[in-house]
Amino acid sequence: MIPIALAIAGLAALAAATLLLRRTGSAYRVARVLAGAPDVPLSELVGSAAGPDAPRRYVRTHGRISSDEEFPDEAQRPLVYRRRRLERGDGRGNWHVLDEQRLAVPFGIEERGAFLAVDLDALGDGLIVLPRESRGTAAELPPDVAAALAEQLAPSTPVRVRIDQLSAVEHATVSGVVQRSTAGSLQITAGMGRPLILSSVEPAATMRLLAADRRGSVIASAVLLVVGLGSLAAAIVAFLLRV
Repeated sequence: MIPIALAIAGLAALAAATLLLRRTGSAYRVARVLAGAPDVPLSELVGSAAGPDAPRRYVRTHGRISSDEEFPDEAQRPLVYRRRRLERGDGRGNWHVLDEQRLAVPFGIEERGAFLAVDLDALGDGLIVLPRESRGTAAELPPDVAAALAEQLAPSTPVRVRIDQLSAVEHATVSGVVQRSTAGSLQITAGMGRPLILSSVEPAATMRLLAADRRGSVIASAVLLVVGLGSLAAAIVAFLLRV
């Protein structure tokens, strides 16, 4: 009976860990897809995708952000993408977009002469950068914004303004499917049921940023994974000792 009880406890802990991870929403999916994508050097990827019989595959690659149409931010840094989101919180760690403004120019990544355009329209929750955030309540919003959202928000509703931006001086990791754009150039975009992912931070920092809004759930799921695997291992040992 002891091996069976340990096995059941282990499976229950693993199931609970999976449910907690899924509660993180798109962040869990982005992290899983990014970690599982095969890594291909940019020059090799561009070369293999240029042929008429190039295979369609979801991959991860790296390069420096590059554009001929940069625009400056407040610190005169050359930006290629800037997204400002006004979001409301639901009190359970989830944030919902109320308004989004985007300013972007065509850009891509390059490395040793190889260039790959990034599909701007496919960049959504897969954009991972160090965010600039300001948090407060709906009552603290500018009067014109508060008036426009008065029917949607109570004065005490948590809100935040989040600004995500990309600079031409940064390096990035991009995951997606390479295909021909309508203009005929190669670009990387979403595909095969997976999102376009672009991260301008190191891998460890990427995972921390993805887990930032649901840190408690991620820690709890990690503990449950350890407990679950430990229980299954103990169940196997107990069964072998009985045999």
